[in-house]
Amino acid sequence: MAKQKTAYVCNDCGSDYSKWQGQCSDCGAWNTLTEIRLGTQKAANQRFDGYAGTAGQQTEVQRLAEVDLADLPRFSTSSSELDRVLGGGLVPGSAILIGGNPGAGKSTLLLQTLCKLAESMEALYITGEESLQQVALRAQRLGLPTDKLKMLSETSVESICQIAQTHQPKVMVVDSIQVVHMADVQSAPGSVSQVRESAAYLTRYAKQTHTVLFLVGHVTKDGSLAGPKVLEHMIDCSLLLEGSHDSRFRTLRGQKNRFGAVNELGVFAMLEEGLKEVKNPSAIFLNRSQQPNSGSLVMVIWEGTRPMLVEVQALVDESHMSNPRRIAVGLDSNRLAMLLAVLHRHGGLHTGDQDVFVNVVGGVKVLETSADLALLLSIVSSLRDRPLPLDLVVFGEVGLSGEIRPVPSGQERIREAAKHGFKRAIVPKANCPKELPTGMEVIAVEHLNQALDAI
Repeated sequence: MAKQKTAYVCNDCGSDYSKWQGQCSDCGAWNTLTEIRLGTQKAANQRFDGYAGTAGQQTEVQRLAEVDLADLPRFSTSSSELDRVLGGGLVPGSAILIGGNPGAGKSTLLLQTLCKLAESMEALYITGEESLQQVALRAQRLGLPTDKLKMLSETSVESICQIAQTHQPKVMVVDSIQVVHMADVQSAPGSVSQVRESAAYLTRYAKQTHTVLFLVGHVTKDGSLAGPKVLEHMIDCSLLLEGSHDSRFRTLRGQKNRFGAVNELGVFAMLEEGLKEVKNPSAIFLNRSQQPNSGSLVMVIWEGTRPMLVEVQALVDESHMSNPRRIAVGLDSNRLAMLLAVLHRHGGLHTGDQDVFVNVVGGVKVLETSADLALLLSIVSSLRDRPLPLDLVVFGEVGLSGEIRPVPSGQERIREAAKHGFKRAIVPKANCPKELPTGMEVIAVEHLNQALDAI
């Protein structure tokens, strides 16, 4: 067998070298050279026995309207929250990457999903980090059906594809991509070259055989997916399972999806029986005290295709340091500093000598700007020590000149608030509906001063 040729490429400038060196001679960057395989013509022409390549299925040019979509129907994962994040279900031939902190529940979620799917189709679960006994004990503890799911303990990518070719599963899980390896890549499992080549090989197999492939990925200290950035370009869907160890709730957020909308949010509760989907997330995030407290306010955010009510809390206290602290949990700290400047310039309230702490209850991360107005009003409530009404809900974007800008899906947000018993709402004027929900009073504002006068 001919020896596989390798090269070393700089991740910054793309220069290639025949052997590894610490510094790139062209751009001067240190420790940016990674190993890549130089494929041969034989390897390029290789196909799995019994299957043609994706390009080999269509050898002639077709019009876009003539492409047949009936060959790739979606099918459900039996979990409505997971289907929501995936865009409506699983697409044959798709590669899905699920990341998350250790203990977040990645393996538990996939084991539950595959045990249910195995009742109606061929499913294969490949584990490289755990033994088969450990997985079986978890399935027994969770009370899952185990008589149909096929298990495999293997870390060689070539062996995984050969065994999968024999059993021909419709859904396959590889747990995890950081522990599998290819024999002709001369580096340790988990390295940049191993992760890239292994993911490319597995993804190519999934495309050629129309197999749904789940890849479990590790995360770094800052919460991003470990491995090369090209890994996220190879796969079709990237999901992130978030949740702290002291919280019983987990959120599944889509970061990339070629078959549906991104930024969808699925909410699960970690129980003794595993991860259970939460049908009404607003109800769990609104478990508030019945006594009005200063600095507490409910806002309506938009996650994917549905509104969600969450509580934002603010604490403003006199600072004893030369540089007052600005700490935001679940919100962007840079946007918090900007909004405090807007509050001082256009609202007349000075917080330069105050420590400001803000927190979104329930561990939810708010990524949109509709939380601006609610955040500022909660800060004013804590600064003046004046509690806001419990039946008040607020949303709206605040501009640098103090104007209140409209946000998408304003009427749906108001209807969601009315459904949960809220009686008053402060919203941008452009989002004020013509027909108000029964029992709902809507205060439309155009400027920050009007919102401050309303409270």
